Amino acid sequence: MTPIEAYIANTPQAYQSQLIALQQTIATVLPEAQEQLKYQMPTFYWHENVIHFALFKHHFGLYPTPSAIEAFHDQLVTYKTSKGAIQFPLDQPLPLELITAITEFRRHEIIVKYDL
Repeated sequence: MTPIEAYIANTPQAYQSQLIALQQTIATVLPEAQEQLKYQMPTFYWHENVIHFALFKHHFGLYPTPSAIEAFHDQLVTYKTSKGAIQFPLDQPLPLELITAITEFRRHEIIVKYDL
């Protein structure tokens, strides 16, 4: 069991399928990443922390770095955001296509930064 699988197993069952979908969506884009827990959150690490996510009382949090928030600003207007975080309400379906695009953006940033 990976650290992220253990995290998901310890969350309320009502949200586990969404968290699994989130994990699988990110893992599909980042197959080379290590699944870890950082800051007590599921983290995909590939040369650096690429993206984090977590379950909170009223939302799923996605932490893709400020550059990704800026790059996808227009697609994020319906969600609460901050400098490095996006909040997806628990009572709405996760926007997995948008999460895929954000993860692809972060993957490309790592490729450019580390000349991979």
